[in-house]
Amino acid sequence: MSTKAGEVQGELAHIVKHTSNHWRKAFNVYAKLLFDWYQLQQRSDLPTSWQEYRDLELFQPHSQEALLFSEPVLTNDSNCIHIIAGKTYAANLGLPPLVWLDTYFAVNKQHRIIVAPYPDYRQLSNQRIAHLLELMSSLR
Repeated sequence: MSTKAGEVQGELAHIVKHTSNHWRKAFNVYAKLLFDWYQLQQRSDLPTSWQEYRDLELFQPHSQEALLFSEPVLTNDSNCIHIIAGKTYAANLGLPPLVWLDTYFAVNKQHRIIVAPYPDYRQLSNQRIAHLLELMSSLR
């Protein structure tokens, strides 16, 4: 069974305030990635900044993304892209065969899986976010 983070408005802010700086960084990176993704998709109701996206939509019940702490359930849903955060984590999952594109990214196009760097500013930099967006677009 999957676990989804951030179901309640303001819950991300609460997690950041009462846990560690690590979660703030991870949520910021995810917000940047998803905000840029939805801009590429020309989503009409997108907030005006990634910060607003993080605060209003990231991992909320009405959003179309989830942060899972379990193996992905692979389906035939053509709208679903599985992004596995971190090479070490991916190695511990029972994933189908992956093609490593470089040191940071691997894909399995059939199952719409991308292994990407961990969502940290140093590992998943803006340049790598841009590359991840290209890989996501290639799976659509």
